[in-house]
Amino acid sequence: MNPSSPPRSRQIPVIVLAGFLGSGKTTLLNHLLRHRAGTRIGVIVNDFGAIEIDAMTVSGQVGSTVSLGGGCLCCAVDVSELDTYLETLTRPATRLDVIVIEASGLAEPQELVRMLLASDNPHIVYGGLVEVVDAAEFATTRERHPEIDRHLAVADLVVLNKTDRAGDADRLRIREAVAATGSAAAVIPAAYGRIDPELLFDPALRPDSEEKARQLTFEDLYLEERAAAGEEHGDHLHAAYESLDFTSDVPMSPRRLMEFLDSRPEGLYRIKGYVDFGGGDRDNTYALHAVGRFLRFAPRPWTRGEPRLTRLVLIGSGIDAEALHKELADCRETAPRPGEAAPGDTAPADTAPDTAQDAPHKRSMWGVLRYVQQPGDDA
Repeated sequence: MNPSSPPRSRQIPVIVLAGFLGSGKTTLLNHLLRHRAGTRIGVIVNDFGAIEIDAMTVSGQVGSTVSLGGGCLCCAVDVSELDTYLETLTRPATRLDVIVIEASGLAEPQELVRMLLASDNPHIVYGGLVEVVDAAEFATTRERHPEIDRHLAVADLVVLNKTDRAGDADRLRIREAVAATGSAAAVIPAAYGRIDPELLFDPALRPDSEEKARQLTFEDLYLEERAAAGEEHGDHLHAAYESLDFTSDVPMSPRRLMEFLDSRPEGLYRIKGYVDFGGGDRDNTYALHAVGRFLRFAPRPWTRGEPRLTRLVLIGSGIDAEALHKELADCRETAPRPGEAAPGDTAPADTAPDTAQDAPHKRSMWGVLRYVQQPGDDA
């Protein structure tokens, strides 16, 4: 793998929205569509049964909807067929920013994730598995569908929906059940599916001219209706999670950063931003995309005059922001740790220095390059 490979076009994150019947998936999806802040969302609705109720529920609220009635998505299509639907939504003309697959309540979410990771579509990137749980009916659902433990174990984010109908003891039991599966997923409480969209995707930044020329959207009408009714817009949804910004003008040690990423703590849901690896690759900055246990780097050349900085944002629930900031600061190429070499730290301190100044740095990049997708790579 070549760290100087040319940059790729922006990939569209694909989010799987799963959960058993009645958990509130469609309610959550509609909330995202109403509070998308100008973000263009494509939706694949996967209903179980002949009448596509969920497709009818979201119809008219999004420009590009693919409905798969008559069976659950993981059983009804194979990888190549799913790619056909994704190809429709990733055409340049759609100008989508994110794609959401609302899975049937009877779907196997790990199969959907497997199909996405096996997809040959170069325009998409895995955006995470969001499992919606009915907090008020969790015990009954678990008794009826014991496979929910398997679903929770592979989730990247668990949304405890309907918490307005569940007591503190119920919420604690559900969190303990999630932890018992071995899951390190962030767990977010919600009522009526109201979560902050920025948990799942970044708001789209569009030129002012494009925003002025755009058509009136469902979101505009919804917000106007709320304003006319005198309702407040601020729901303080960000209170359910924590975020951390990290910036460094000192390059990051590839080995140390990979140690941090390989052991990232429970509840840390997303990491996004750009990394400067200094002598590891002086030509490129590396876009970092992590959701749950999924991790990917994408190199792109530094632009003329661009500050050589590492800028990262970490998002999660129950995380220790101060401790994480310190751990990231320790990943910088500063004084070597005991037993390490000088910056580039790939050889013990007592090893003779390499004749090429950047050789140790470049060798240490192999841990990073494992997560750079190359043409023809299997996901």
